[in-house]
Amino acid sequence: MPEMSFSSRAVVLLSGGMDSCVCAALAVRDFNAAAVHVSYGQRTEDRERRAFNSICDRLGIRDRLIVRNDALRAIGGSALTDPTIPVPESQAIGHDIPVTYVPFRNAHFLSVAVSWAEVLGAGKVYIGAVEQDSSGYPDCRPEYYRAFNEVVKTGTKDGRIQIVTPLIGMRKFEIVRLGLELGAPFDLTWSCYTKEDRACGVCDSCVLRLRAFREAGTADPISYEEAISKL
Repeated sequence: MPEMSFSSRAVVLLSGGMDSCVCAALAVRDFNAAAVHVSYGQRTEDRERRAFNSICDRLGIRDRLIVRNDALRAIGGSALTDPTIPVPESQAIGHDIPVTYVPFRNAHFLSVAVSWAEVLGAGKVYIGAVEQDSSGYPDCRPEYYRAFNEVVKTGTKDGRIQIVTPLIGMRKFEIVRLGLELGAPFDLTWSCYTKEDRACGVCDSCVLRLRAFREAGTADPISYEEAISKL
């Protein structure tokens, strides 16, 4: 693969949420971007898939890969994949890793993205992992991605694919402001853990998102349940 071709392509993991949307906008700005979406039996998988396709349409991403991972649903152990485990409201989440953590999920996602990057000849894999202002998932820490890059280096043909996490050290409100500068289509994104019509506004993901938009001094363009939207 010629160096120019290798360096001009990137794969972005696009869940359909606000962080991955900003990541996709960054990838489109700097590279010929392709987007991959992994459905894994999560509660809102249909809504997230629609968000993925809509964001790709708006950003002009033509190369898309949608993959279904049945392993994570079969393994369970998370409120996102096991319907018998209720999704807690944000205020019910303490300092421990919450039940919405999907065990080692990002390793599954990254494996798909890196495999596709090898086929496409892409030199970068973008993922919108965030450490600050997050739910505290262990696979969103910088050291995790440093270690995973070593795995990619030793486990791929050329060893040149790099996983990049441009948002990992940013506060959520900073991500919102960056997205606005980039023209990221926040109106098409979906972050709620539980609902697919109007966001619940009380799960950890909704609360973190609402707080980010408030601190950024702008309105969140998606709809929330009426009783919650006044919080």
